[in-house]
Amino acid sequence: MRSDRRAGLGIPQGTALYIASVLGTGLLLLPGLAAEVAGPASIVAVLAVIALSVPLAGTFAALAARYPDPGGVASYVRRALGRTAARATGYWFFFGVAAGVPVLAALGAEYLTAVLHLDRMAVPILMFGLLLPPFVVNMLGVRTAGAVQFVLTGLLVGIVVFVVAAAFPAVEASRFTPFLPHGWTGVGTAISLFVWAFAGWEVGTHISGEFRDARRSIPIATAIALVVTGLAYLLLQIVTVGVLGDAAGDGAVPLLSLADAVAPGFGPTAVGAVAAIVVLGVMNAYVAAFGKLGASLAAAGDLPRVLAPGAETGGVPRRALLLTFAIAVTYCSIALVTGGDLRTFILIHTSNMVSIYTAGMIAATLILPRLTTGWFMAVVAAVLSAGLLVLAGGSLIPAALLALAAVIVTLWQRVRRSPSARGSRAGAPASTAADSERSAEVKTAARSAARDSALDVPR
Repeated sequence: MRSDRRAGLGIPQGTALYIASVLGTGLLLLPGLAAEVAGPASIVAVLAVIALSVPLAGTFAALAARYPDPGGVASYVRRALGRTAARATGYWFFFGVAAGVPVLAALGAEYLTAVLHLDRMAVPILMFGLLLPPFVVNMLGVRTAGAVQFVLTGLLVGIVVFVVAAAFPAVEASRFTPFLPHGWTGVGTAISLFVWAFAGWEVGTHISGEFRDARRSIPIATAIALVVTGLAYLLLQIVTVGVLGDAAGDGAVPLLSLADAVAPGFGPTAVGAVAAIVVLGVMNAYVAAFGKLGASLAAAGDLPRVLAPGAETGGVPRRALLLTFAIAVTYCSIALVTGGDLRTFILIHTSNMVSIYTAGMIAATLILPRLTTGWFMAVVAAVLSAGLLVLAGGSLIPAALLALAAVIVTLWQRVRRSPSARGSRAGAPASTAADSERSAEVKTAARSAARDSALDVPR
């Protein structure tokens, strides 16, 4: 056993990391949006997504504990479904999940505007201003310490506990009728929105190698985090509907509206300050992930290879970060030009996450040992994820286009590897080009086989 395992993650640190990944900015926005589209029945939507999270989180825990791999979901998809499907999964993360950036930026801007009592004309300026610090920090190669992230998330959870406790006495039963003002269609839309809130369970697949005892610690940490996050979202949804009623979705900052209703003065200030800091922390974590993922995709030939520097351990993917920054600015600009409707971006983000989860769960049913607890959870999660794909409807168009792009890249690579293409390659004889291609393919296959063989060894 490697000696550095003694310094790895234990159950307390792992639980905190899971909670930090799942219980984030969704608390700031989604209770109000869900109440607006589904009314009191938004509580049913929360319960449905919690139910979905049990097999989903359990499957990711089983995968992370059995096959520790920093490649995460894409690595499982590669093992089970092939390189094209893995490439599509990577594109869904890099381009699709990035649609959540304007949501984060707008949330931070709205809360800062409210706390600082600024004119709402400052929101666009603050949105772009919030993009800069995370990118500058990551360009310098500095990562936010895990302990700081935990503290920030802990502050947010503390504020939520304070708001919920203060709000319960103000809950009115009359605000829960009619229970289904927008029918079950509204509940379906609310479920799609809440996928944003419960995204993050896949984090364990990326950090699984850092646990001291992955097979024991990851399932326990996952279970504790599932209970904490589920209760937080459920209780907050109940008090949001019970206190604000039809006005739950009126404000740009729902949690501030709730805090102001139950604790005028102190509540909004505390919530606004902590929320703004947490938005920066979450964005910093996502930017780091996007940069590394972009460089990794480039190293694999799935993006232009000029973006590959920094993919190695300890490297700084500056070129990939610049592309990520351009994508973030583009998405934020589109959000502002179209009137700042965040719901569209949330649905695009969540539909890509659902696509990732569906592919990951299908892969899990193929690579996890059959008839084990993890395999049964994967089967259930695959069916439920497929159901979410149906609910996503038209918002799946961006994910479908990214999947098409992955197929086109595969076809292009096959054309480039064809004998005629190798023979016509400028600057090198056909035999030299062919030998080079075959050599690279043999080395890649050998590395992949060695890695897969190592991952299949019982721990």
